Amino acid sequence: MASAAEQLAANVNFGAFSKATELKKRIWFTLGALIVYRLGTYIPLPGIDPVVLSDVFSRQAGGILGMFDMFAGGALSRMTIFALNIMPYISAAIIMQLMTAVYQPLEQLKKEGETGRKKINQYTRYLTVFITALQAYGIAVGLEGMTSSAGPAVIDPGLFFRFTIVVTLIGGTLFLMWLGEQITARGVGNGISLIIFSGIVANLPTALAGTLEMGRTGALSTIFIIFLLTMAVGVIFFIVFVERAQRRIVVQYPKRQVGGNRMTGGESSHLPLKLNTAGVIPPIFASSILLLPITVIGFSAGQGPEWLTTVAAFLGRGQPLYLAIYIGTIVFFAFFYTAVVFNPADTADNLKKYGGFVPGIRPGKNTADYLDYVLTRLTVVGAGYLAIVCLLPEILISRYSVPFYFGGTSLLIVVTVTMDTVAQVQSHLLAHQYEGLVKKSKLRGRRG
Repeated sequence: MASAAEQLAANVNFGAFSKATELKKRIWFTLGALIVYRLGTYIPLPGIDPVVLSDVFSRQAGGILGMFDMFAGGALSRMTIFALNIMPYISAAIIMQLMTAVYQPLEQLKKEGETGRKKINQYTRYLTVFITALQAYGIAVGLEGMTSSAGPAVIDPGLFFRFTIVVTLIGGTLFLMWLGEQITARGVGNGISLIIFSGIVANLPTALAGTLEMGRTGALSTIFIIFLLTMAVGVIFFIVFVERAQRRIVVQYPKRQVGGNRMTGGESSHLPLKLNTAGVIPPIFASSILLLPITVIGFSAGQGPEWLTTVAAFLGRGQPLYLAIYIGTIVFFAFFYTAVVFNPADTADNLKKYGGFVPGIRPGKNTADYLDYVLTRLTVVGAGYLAIVCLLPEILISRYSVPFYFGGTSLLIVVTVTMDTVAQVQSHLLAHQYEGLVKKSKLRGRRG
């Protein structure tokens, strides 16, 4: 039988939404923030010839820079103030999470609670500035080396141009970092994920039109386009199915005597463990890790030393080294992020503290070991699912030059972020209905 919360959630309707003033404010704030982000993706960097830049990027559209341009919502190909998007911040967050696991002072800082968390966030921001400066300088140098039949990409190269690009890109990334935090705190959903989500969704119509145009000109067959769209729909259904899949571990609470002869407790609950606990984070982290070295390589390949050109060739779209690194980092971060968000020892201690136990398993360490065993097996399946969803479309894209927006990574981000955002909206509606029930009960109590 459904619980009271599930029954109440099922009754959420448009009327409840219209009365949820706080939720409407959050949704409008989120939409406004995303509009500001999209406007920023059209503000160009100073001193760059857009015609030359468009010609250069059209030649590299099938490469790895095209994928990162997808995450940036087209800001990289247009070389705007948000060209690096939120990726440097994600890279900094990855490094800090790794450091807290291996560096003792940071691990102690993490255990200090809210104070420690604020300090770690501050260090993450400093590291974001450093990473952004490195990538921005690489972009500036790469832009100075870009030329096409129309001439050089940079109108007036030199130290001042490099300084301007570095300062502008740092400011753009820090603004997006702040905007993402504001969306998380005052809007609906995870701000960082929504920024990447909006960039992908904004270019989906263009990608669909481009694919149909390729079919019209004969570059892609009609049968293949139908297969591609069918595969995209199938991948979406597969993602939804796996993201909702969970292993429910039964937790029993003993009966306790309260007062005279009154008995409470003795209830049976469950601990839900998702098949993919890490969610969409591993592919985003993996893409961010690849972006660090390839931002410079992609722009300077053919202009720099010979070994740099060789590395760029090996890290090309669909190349075995690129696929191996991509899948390896996805699997690693699937396990790493799962370990960050779910601690079996802490969960076992909390169950023991409140008298809960898993039937057939002794409380304490045995319960922690059992939870770790189950979670590890689930994560193996979850990591394999992420690898399949992200790898198979990558091969099709590299072989048939299909737009990146139909790849597994983009679909995974769009579907997962949509599901998470809808879940948060439903939770806000649920809380609003609970508040309404409490107010009604208080009014009835006063009348009685």
